[in-house]
Amino acid sequence: MSSTEELTEKFNKLGLEEVKIKEILKNKKVLASFDSILSESSSKITFPLDKTKRLLLHQLAILSKGETIVNRQLITESILNDDLKSNQQLDEAFKYVKANGDNATKAKLDEVSGVGIIVTEDQVKSQIQNYIQNNKNEIEEKRYQYLPKILANVRTIPELKWANPGSFKPIIDEELSKLLGPKDERDVIKKEKKSKKPAASTTKPNKSDDKKSQENQRSMFTEGFLGDLHKVGENPQKYPELMVEHLKQVKNQVHTRFPPEPNGFLHIGHSKAILVNFGFAKHNNGVCYLRYDDTNPEAEEDVYFKSILKMVNWLGFEPFKITYSSDYFDELYQLAENLIKNDLAYVCHDTAEEIKRSRGIKEDGTPGGERIPSKDRNRPIEESLKEFRKMRDGFYKPGEATLRMKQDLSSPNPQMWDLIAYRVLNASHPRTGDKWKIYPTYDFTHCLVDSFENITHSLCTTEFYLSRESYEWLCDALHVYRPAQREYGRLNITGTVLSKRKIAKLVNENYVRGWDDPRLFTLEAIKRRGVPPGAILTFINTLGVTTSTTNIQVGRFESSIRKFLEDTVPRLMLILNPIEIEIDNVDDDFELEVEIPYKPGNDKFGSRKLTFTKNFYIDSNDFSEDDLDKEFFRLKPNQPVGLLKIPYNVSFKSLERDSNGKITKIHVNYDNEIVKKPKTYIQWIPKSSKHNSPIKIKETRVYNQLFNSENPSAHPEGFLKDINPDSEEIFHNSIVEPAFKQVLKESPWSIDEENSIPKEFNVIEDPKTSGPEIVRFQALRVGYFALDKDSSDDSIILNRIVSLKESTK
Repeated sequence: MSSTEELTEKFNKLGLEEVKIKEILKNKKVLASFDSILSESSSKITFPLDKTKRLLLHQLAILSKGETIVNRQLITESILNDDLKSNQQLDEAFKYVKANGDNATKAKLDEVSGVGIIVTEDQVKSQIQNYIQNNKNEIEEKRYQYLPKILANVRTIPELKWANPGSFKPIIDEELSKLLGPKDERDVIKKEKKSKKPAASTTKPNKSDDKKSQENQRSMFTEGFLGDLHKVGENPQKYPELMVEHLKQVKNQVHTRFPPEPNGFLHIGHSKAILVNFGFAKHNNGVCYLRYDDTNPEAEEDVYFKSILKMVNWLGFEPFKITYSSDYFDELYQLAENLIKNDLAYVCHDTAEEIKRSRGIKEDGTPGGERIPSKDRNRPIEESLKEFRKMRDGFYKPGEATLRMKQDLSSPNPQMWDLIAYRVLNASHPRTGDKWKIYPTYDFTHCLVDSFENITHSLCTTEFYLSRESYEWLCDALHVYRPAQREYGRLNITGTVLSKRKIAKLVNENYVRGWDDPRLFTLEAIKRRGVPPGAILTFINTLGVTTSTTNIQVGRFESSIRKFLEDTVPRLMLILNPIEIEIDNVDDDFELEVEIPYKPGNDKFGSRKLTFTKNFYIDSNDFSEDDLDKEFFRLKPNQPVGLLKIPYNVSFKSLERDSNGKITKIHVNYDNEIVKKPKTYIQWIPKSSKHNSPIKIKETRVYNQLFNSENPSAHPEGFLKDINPDSEEIFHNSIVEPAFKQVLKESPWSIDEENSIPKEFNVIEDPKTSGPEIVRFQALRVGYFALDKDSSDDSIILNRIVSLKESTK
């Protein structure tokens, strides 16, 4: 078999998307078959292949399952020659070739797989009419509830075996309407809610266990907004028969989606959306799609696609499937034409300003003016259809024509005032290239793709509340399954900015290092800063989910991070501003080995050994020449101090200074003949080449808030004038004890099983796929730190995640 690199190159040349290639490479049997299929017809393959052929070849590889299929090239060549055009034809062809091997012929393959057979729409209509007439009595009795059975049985009619199944439903709908008339109360399926009785138990419950179980089960998914959501199948439908097919597809399993626009980096608010959608599905043993809403090619970049997936994975979630709104452009276009044919959409040549005025939008941008129908609203259906196709074919420039939905201008809801469904954009799409000159809007795309993917719970933030009506209107207008949109309050963090435009200004004008600068609140920045993903999830769980917007102060967020780190990282001694200490009353080879736990009071974290030597370092802030300062309890000329885990105090003897008067060394006495409890203990790091101590740090970056106020945007001179000049302090001479190497090697540190972090919100980070930020530790008396991505093997750069306690600022 070809190498992975060779296969990847082949698949790329075929035109397969990166996601599909990764999927194929994971399945060894399918991979082997696909390689064999490409090899057996290599001379007849032209690159790139069109989508239908690519998908059929992939399906052939799936059917082959790694087996050797004699004469399979007959199928491959039929696909490449456009003889086999559907999965149904492929299935029949595969069955025939597998059963007949060397005896299989092209002529017989064409016969069994329906090659060349064309079933017209009139023939389909005739067969459906015959079926309905033959089953008229039962259909009249069960009315529209009989629709799923009609669909299933029509598919088995031999004369329709090679017909397009997509044409069945519209014809059936039309014929039922003629026979039964419009739907009424007889067609509404009413469900009775059964009361659930607790199961009988023969053992007496243990109250303490019961309480503990309840505490473990209570979470954002069992209470509040998410706890009150409907069960699968309980979301209402205008056309109840659509629910029958939907339930077959989802198999009573929750289906959600996280649908970001790939036009920027995610921020802290998106972490709530990720947890709500992926977490709710996972909690209910369901699935969640990652769907890129890529309908605006002018703003989309590959870096955003990659970052979004990386952040979803970082927060501990694996998408059920990765899809793109662009996957459905063909289906969406067809539905747009259907909407026009139903006289529920029209091509509008009004300018953007004219559209605003017709929708009652005043000059100051507020609604409330008189709503006037567009001059094009009542143009004939055929004319709108013709104009829409001209839009599709590039006849119009951007702004010259739009497709608008014909909704309800008398509604009080602005989302019902003839929203735009399609607009002209002269932009190449990252995935569809130059195929399209028109692109669907969010208002047209979102609900329909939710329907295509059988989403059971379309969860979004409350700013989309008014969109619920237009969402449901469009699904019903096109007679497709209607998912249930439900809205929760978004998460905002005060004291920062989350707007892409404002962050871009900070980046472009060099106020910060980039989009992942640790002072920002993009998820890339929070990750780089060293915040563990589990800390974010537990924070959101603590807040719960309601329909109210949650505005949280930065301090509260950092307090939650601090609590998480307290339970999950080891402690080390790190000194920001070291000053050398020399003990005068001990020999040059003096050594004292001490054992220090990585987390006092928790043996599971283990310990390390550190050697106390004649020369060592303390922080310059731990020494004062002012003996009169009664509030200073560390080392002073007349005040000895204790060193952590060292049995005796050290007391001051003398100083050494440089030519500028700066202290370069402090001489002390080791008071090993005096037993006296010191006023406090300070940290220390030995100076010893023998013990490879200390480890020098190139940069220790201590971060504070980027802005001075809770609302930077409210600054009268603009948010840039609110920037805190001391938001970043860099120390160039910091040192850390030798045990840092062990922390580096063993990170991420094992989490204490007895801590208060619920397992549902505890992300196990993989060292192979995570970044250097998984190296985290608490620096005694200084803060919590993580390794920065700018580090290298011989150059350590640290970021402060949070201080040890909340700032008193």
